Amino acid sequence: MFEGQPKGLFALALANTGERFGYYTMLAVFALFLRANYGLSPALAGTIYSAFLMLVYFFPLIGGIMADKFGFGKMVTTGIIIMFAGYLLLSVPLGGDSVALVVMLAALLLIGFGTGLFKGNLQVMVGDLYNDPKYADKRDSGFSIFYMAINIGALFAPTAAIKIKEYAETALGYSSNDAYHFSFAVACASLILSIAIYYVFRSTFRHTEGGKKKAAAADTAPVEELSKEETKQRIVALCLVFAVVIFFWMAFHQNGLSLTYFADEFTAQSAEGLQAMCFNVWNLVAVIFIVYALFSLFQSKTSKGKTISAIVIIAAVAFLCLQYDPETGVTVSAPIFQQFNPFYVVALTPVSMAIFGALAAKGKEPSAPRKIAYGMIVAAVAYALMAFGSFGLPMPQTTMGADGNPVAVHVADVTPNLLISVYLVLTFGELLLSPMGISFVSKVAPPKYKGMMMGGWFVATAIGNQLVVVGGLLWGAVPLWVCWSVFLGVCLVAAIFMFAMMKRLEKVC
Repeated sequence: MFEGQPKGLFALALANTGERFGYYTMLAVFALFLRANYGLSPALAGTIYSAFLMLVYFFPLIGGIMADKFGFGKMVTTGIIIMFAGYLLLSVPLGGDSVALVVMLAALLLIGFGTGLFKGNLQVMVGDLYNDPKYADKRDSGFSIFYMAINIGALFAPTAAIKIKEYAETALGYSSNDAYHFSFAVACASLILSIAIYYVFRSTFRHTEGGKKKAAAADTAPVEELSKEETKQRIVALCLVFAVVIFFWMAFHQNGLSLTYFADEFTAQSAEGLQAMCFNVWNLVAVIFIVYALFSLFQSKTSKGKTISAIVIIAAVAFLCLQYDPETGVTVSAPIFQQFNPFYVVALTPVSMAIFGALAAKGKEPSAPRKIAYGMIVAAVAYALMAFGSFGLPMPQTTMGADGNPVAVHVADVTPNLLISVYLVLTFGELLLSPMGISFVSKVAPPKYKGMMMGGWFVATAIGNQLVVVGGLLWGAVPLWVCWSVFLGVCLVAAIFMFAMMKRLEKVC
């Protein structure tokens, strides 16, 4: 998996890890910050949250158009600078008045636009590393490593957000609302690290940065010719997939909105024993080491490799045993639940690759469209679990805080295992849908419209993120089980639609 990869992959992956760490640190507490600092209703906070997510995934379309003219490298660097300015504005505690709200919205616009310049173009640079024939067969595993790097940054983000906020409150004496801004400041520091990694190792990927010379070369390169009918079939198939994935992202990104509300207001705020160990990020890292070492143990061709793998497994298990204390409890903060999705992605990626590799060897691997349809069903199962676990729970409640703003009330102590399990199921859906969707677009898109079709994938994601607001609108307006049933329903309908269109979709694969 890691052998034979171009050196530039690891530099770009690490630069992306730093940026994603800052982004997810901010996102882990953002919805709660909006309600606490500005006294916003769940619906209005959800509107702002979903609009921000929409911008983050819409702007890559503009970023890609600009990169075609100015080069990928310039846009990546410019994006980091613009993002830094946005996070810097967001990290300044200005209070909760209308001026502070306007400054916050301006910061979100800068972060969204900067991310749009950075995100898509960095992925294009990673892809261009594999244009060299000697790396061509490593493309899929290379993107798996890159995707893992994103989630490694996201794995540590919730813990960082919570710890820095607690430090600002206890050690520095800041109010609860002002302390949120210190979590946002973490993103500024992570971007400095990202740009440092980018320029220190720039020589390993500089040939992928693009520019006028590359654009001129691309203009003269031969392009595969397709008939007008075949081009139409492929574009229609892609648009059908885009329509389906909109509803997946609408449901999936409730992790930062309604699912975080549920963690804050309905989930037990303490855990003990084995359950408590789940909320220590280093315990999760130890589990990841065990998973990868087990794969290495069985796949290694040398006794030295097997010995090293066995030592890693023993050390990680020993670490977990030392961490276990049946009488020690931990406080569970709502944002910490967002560490489970990236943890599952990193831990399960080699498992999913092994499963699909084994199926491919037998000629039984499902097509990309079929995997996407299965992913929608899996997402529906996750929300069925939420609906079942929410039966009988009271409606969300609020009270007036000392500052005159409404404050959410903790009204129930549902076991944390519910959300931990739901995030596991949602991650299975993500692994079926997200990498497969990008692969489907890159394979099926007509050569003359590859950029436009990849932009279409981002736009579909952006629309899905905008629809995340549905979770905020439903919160407190309907019983909890009804709220989750809405997402269950849209995922099932999307899956049924996908299966109905399957012959047409698999025809162009």
